Amino acid sequence: MVGESGQFVFDWSLEGEQKNDLYKLYPTDTEDQILGLLSLKDIREELRIHVNLIEVSKRNIGKVKKYDRIAGCLFAYACQLAFERSYDGFVSLTPKTSLIEHYCTVYGFQQFGRQPGLGYEASIALIKKYL
Repeated sequence: MVGESGQFVFDWSLEGEQKNDLYKLYPTDTEDQILGLLSLKDIREELRIHVNLIEVSKRNIGKVKKYDRIAGCLFAYACQLAFERSYDGFVSLTPKTSLIEHYCTVYGFQQFGRQPGLGYEASIALIKKYL
């Protein structure tokens, strides 16, 4: 299992997720405490990175969280990969409908057809802010 027991809602050990690139964010002093998880698909033919799943650990959600900005760091990392792979920073995702406005307002996603995405400038802004 990729995530700590009980700290994540989604079952990250599902076979479908294991086919994607999985990343974890943890404090520099220990790898034992996972702060967030990110599942990415490299869609080379469309020159984009797709965020399949993103999740922040339960202990870092809400008013009593220990660490902040976890999702922003994970999104910014996806943007960085999109530049490294010569995709001009293009990142997409397919969020739950209730989260679309949040992703647009907080992280700068824009609607591109059916999926929200980040283009060149929005990706640069996230990298500067979070990385």
